[in-house]
Amino acid sequence: MFRPPPRASGYLHTGYGEDLGLLQTRTERASLALFVVALAGFPFLASPFALDLACQVYLASIGALSLMLLTGYAGQISLGHAGLIAAGAFTTGILAREIAAPFWITLPASALSGIVLGFIFGLPSLRLRGLYLAVSTLALHFVVIYLGGEYETKRGFSTGIVIEPPSLAGIKLGGRGWYFVLLLAAIASLLICINLLRSRSGRAWRAIHVRETVAEALGISIARYKLLAFVISSSMTSVAGCLFAYYRGFVSVEAFDLFVSIQYVAMIIIGGMGSLLGALLGAMFVTVFPYLIEALLRLLPNAQKLAGDIFAVNYAAFGVVMILFLVFEPLGLVGIWRRLQSYFLLWPFRYKPLAGARK
Repeated sequence: MFRPPPRASGYLHTGYGEDLGLLQTRTERASLALFVVALAGFPFLASPFALDLACQVYLASIGALSLMLLTGYAGQISLGHAGLIAAGAFTTGILAREIAAPFWITLPASALSGIVLGFIFGLPSLRLRGLYLAVSTLALHFVVIYLGGEYETKRGFSTGIVIEPPSLAGIKLGGRGWYFVLLLAAIASLLICINLLRSRSGRAWRAIHVRETVAEALGISIARYKLLAFVISSSMTSVAGCLFAYYRGFVSVEAFDLFVSIQYVAMIIIGGMGSLLGALLGAMFVTVFPYLIEALLRLLPNAQKLAGDIFAVNYAAFGVVMILFLVFEPLGLVGIWRRLQSYFLLWPFRYKPLAGARK
């Protein structure tokens, strides 16, 4: 858990409403306003490739935030994230294909499928911990992928389920339309996570993460809040799968291999465990990283000969980056951000921790 960043001076509150405010200073409010203006103006200046990359980051952010709630705060390990995204995507594809269900039906239906799966596969968390819990959630991935593959085979969708793009107010979503829809979805997910963590449930998850025995002694219902963490995280992830299906226009089991689950785990590790900002930074880094590696390979001599090895290089570089973060920067990208923030706020003075204190 991170301490709040240092302030240039003290800010005194006169009521609980001020104390609970998300933005504490005028500088924070002005910075947020500028950031919102930049996000709103980005699609009108960006290329189609940059626009698609931003949409991928927003989709990944929803899944990373949901996994951060479950693993980073509640302390429940999950390797079934790709299966939950697949569940939301296949629910959307099946409903849209079989009964021509509109967007306003497939979205809550996907969330409902995530709730059901989260409850069923969250039950083992009441008995299992650590590696055993991770393996039990891994079963979720294979079950969903198997059922999705069986549906594709029996219905003859060998190349996947094609989905018509949704329309809002009679207008089909295009590149810029999708940008704003996914941006609003990511913002809504962030606000939901922030408010959950400020509630009784968030405090209970933190207590369970630190020590279950002590949390239970304090009167916290371990079973209830563990299942609640799985249910909320799974429903958010399935909604991300619904949006993914509509954005890509098709659903196929090949899009949800085990590496997707590993990528989401990497997002919260590289971004920084126990931080919503870390989830966002990790989602951005992991999404952009393969394109960065590909761009660097093109700068090398005889780049055409390396074209067939791009995927192998990506996997290898991805593993190396994860190891480097685990060994040299366990606090992740958010740890780097906090140190930079503290440096500029305290400059020209230097902060040195007391002897024996944690750095």
